[in-house]
Amino acid sequence: MTRTVPAPADLGTAVIGIPEGSDLELDLRLEAVMEGVLVTGSVRGRAVGECARCLTEVVDEVDAPLQELYVYPERAAAAVEAGDDDEDVRELEGDLVGLEPALRDAVVTVLPFRPLCTPDCPGLCVECGARLADDPDHAHETTDPRWAALQGLLGAPSTHDDEREG
Repeated sequence: MTRTVPAPADLGTAVIGIPEGSDLELDLRLEAVMEGVLVTGSVRGRAVGECARCLTEVVDEVDAPLQELYVYPERAAAAVEAGDDDEDVRELEGDLVGLEPALRDAVVTVLPFRPLCTPDCPGLCVECGARLADDPDHAHETTDPRWAALQGLLGAPSTHDDEREG
């Protein structure tokens, strides 16, 4: 089955995610198996976030594989007893499959941990916050504070020069 559905809230991380209400394309296959219903397929959408280096907007196409088994309620207890975590066992809700937790698990794992606008993004200037990609020659003239006292001596005449003149 192929469907386009609105994205649920919080489908992403703190720095990148699929905005709530944007289109998610689901291409799924539902198969009846002994334990319940096996859902396989893919989820596609457009993630929006900000570059981890320069804070500009990043748009990334997401194509996440999805595979989840939804067990019949009477089989859920047996799966937990067999060693599966209660959180990992997805249960059918009557004739319905609750896809939102499975979508979240599939999409969040394929999102970049540190999204970048370009692979070689230079980031921001640590002095003034200017975007270095806009001005590659950006620089600040700084004096090492350890040499600041000597900087004042460069402009003052030395005592040796005064003695020679007199």
